[in-house]
Amino acid sequence: MSSAFVLINTEIGFEDSLLAELKKLENIKEAYVTYGVYDIVAKVEAESMDKLKDVISQNIRRLEKVRSTLTMIVVEGK
Repeated sequence: MSSAFVLINTEIGFEDSLLAELKKLENIKEAYVTYGVYDIVAKVEAESMDKLKDVISQNIRRLEKVRSTLTMIVVEGK
């Protein structure tokens, strides 16, 4: 299992609607609206690194109102 935390900047005022869209995606395990440099933090899990990359580039980054992302791939867990 591969996982990552994706930090997302949204268009102004679209944090809640984008959060709702993210939570509909199968590979999003957790997602939160945050204050600070990034608007949303999402935890993504997939069965392989290739699938993880696809979810991030094809599903998350292509959502309307996503301005930018920063992905942190998890190397080691709990």
